[in-house]
Amino acid sequence: MALWIDINKKRHQLTLYDGNQKIKSYSIAIGKMLTPTPPGNFQIINKAPNPGGPFGAMWMGLSKPHYGIHGTNDPSSIGKDVSHGCVRMNNWDVLELSARVPIGTNVYIH
Repeated sequence: MALWIDINKKRHQLTLYDGNQKIKSYSIAIGKMLTPTPPGNFQIINKAPNPGGPFGAMWMGLSKPHYGIHGTNDPSSIGKDVSHGCVRMNNWDVLELSARVPIGTNVYIH
């Protein structure tokens, strides 16, 4: 099993794959113009449930320092360019995703 995450910034969509088989897609929010979500290949390096503040129910840190995939305390932001560069998901979605993907999972942002 080779799980990986594809983040399509234009579509505001995060898709979980196993090899080349799509498992599930989620709606996301991404960085705003002044603080864009960085493109590139990264890995999930840590997970922190209930990190507090605006990060919702789960934080999954990326190998690019200060960036991650996390929940939100503002569900109305999903589908928009509003974050400081992180990828935001609904809390129930980020909990489901974090339960499926191990630390070390590749994340491709484009």
